[in-house]
Amino acid sequence: MPLNKKVLAIVLAGGEGNRLMPLTADRAKPAVPFAGSYRLIDFALSNLVNSRYLQIVVLTQYKSHSLDRHISETWRMSTQLGNYIASVPAQQRVGKSWFLGSANAIYQSLNLIQDASPDIVVVVGADHVYRMDFAQMVAQHVSSGAKATVAAVRQPLHMANQFGVIEVDRNDPQKIAAFVEKPASTPGLAADPSQFLASMGNYVFDADALVAALHVDAERLDTKHDMGGDIIPYFVNQGEAGVYDFTLNDIPGSTERDRTYWRDVGTIDSFYDAHMDLISPLPVFNLYNSEWPIYTRQSISPPAKFVRGQKNTVGTALDSIVSSGVVISGGVVEGSVLSNDIFVGTSSRVIDSVLMDKVYVGEGAVINRAILDKNVRVPAGAAIGMDPELDRARGFKVTESGITVLAKGQQVPEPSEQERQLAANNLHLVPNAVKAATADYPDVRESVERAAGAHASAAAEAVPGVHRS
Repeated sequence: MPLNKKVLAIVLAGGEGNRLMPLTADRAKPAVPFAGSYRLIDFALSNLVNSRYLQIVVLTQYKSHSLDRHISETWRMSTQLGNYIASVPAQQRVGKSWFLGSANAIYQSLNLIQDASPDIVVVVGADHVYRMDFAQMVAQHVSSGAKATVAAVRQPLHMANQFGVIEVDRNDPQKIAAFVEKPASTPGLAADPSQFLASMGNYVFDADALVAALHVDAERLDTKHDMGGDIIPYFVNQGEAGVYDFTLNDIPGSTERDRTYWRDVGTIDSFYDAHMDLISPLPVFNLYNSEWPIYTRQSISPPAKFVRGQKNTVGTALDSIVSSGVVISGGVVEGSVLSNDIFVGTSSRVIDSVLMDKVYVGEGAVINRAILDKNVRVPAGAAIGMDPELDRARGFKVTESGITVLAKGQQVPEPSEQERQLAANNLHLVPNAVKAATADYPDVRESVERAAGAHASAAAEAVPGVHRS
């Protein structure tokens, strides 16, 4: 730890997450399940713990029950050594209002800083997917003499209107000259004119400077009480704000392919895309880096099982993540992420989808480019993600890019004969991974297609009203 500085970490986990609805209808955004076994907050907490910062407070507010429970059950530290991860709800300590913004959340919780008496405060968001050694950022912050340092990730210029943009001083690339929220355009970097620096929502402060800035912000009327929108510009105007380029961060076990991976999963599309990033043979983000592990609560479910279904249909998963307790009984899963305790029935197909805990997929059902939250039961012969208008008519959310989303426990009506036929028409298709593997072997490919036809025939027997077209 640089110069033996005492560090307190604050995780901002009070976000409502409206853009992730309906996944946030019953939980806070940082508590949304991710990558089969994790919650979004596990990435921020794992990065802090792996950085050896072991005094952490998590500020919560919106529908925080499942988040509080996850933290209390998962993130237990040795209090004998003075380590802790404490979930702290909004308490109205300085008035009758709840948190009015990220800066106000810390202002209302200044007692935590006073009690811990840190030299440095690390402030991070709770809903991004990445690996980062914060000790390296703190080291630069201390050596630079800045009062505030913002972590920044490089992004292509055309995305400037989606981020808080950092413009650096021409004479000192570690000093922020301007911080602009979602501008229409911005100058490119001197080292790479096609890119700019976007705020990652992670900050390092001298503790006394942060406390002073929060008091100033609390007295202003022209403020949204936001860390990025108000506190950082305050330090920029004082000439006391530095920037930490994320490309400099070196993570043990990382590769050139994934070492600078950072994903904001604040929308359904970005949440879905981040899952798809995980399942390629050479993933853009590698969950399996044991030198910088992502920690979570371990499931007590039994191992996953792949077994034959009716008429000996083969249960299998291709290019997918399958978690504990999953049973694939004669169905085919391809390009998908399955959380714990899911059942996939005879001849059903799950394609390019994300399924959360305890989803049940009935015989002959087809799920395509969809996100199904916990406890959804898909009846036999149902089709989800195959017809956007049909999905909307049943009350499912469909994004502009065509991703169908079902809320936690959302009911799926029994399919009509037309819907059953829509599902059946897609059961005989050979998975893309098998097509690629058999492209140069026509005899094998013919056998595979016959096996796929057998799956469809089995579905016809298992699901009343289905016939092969």
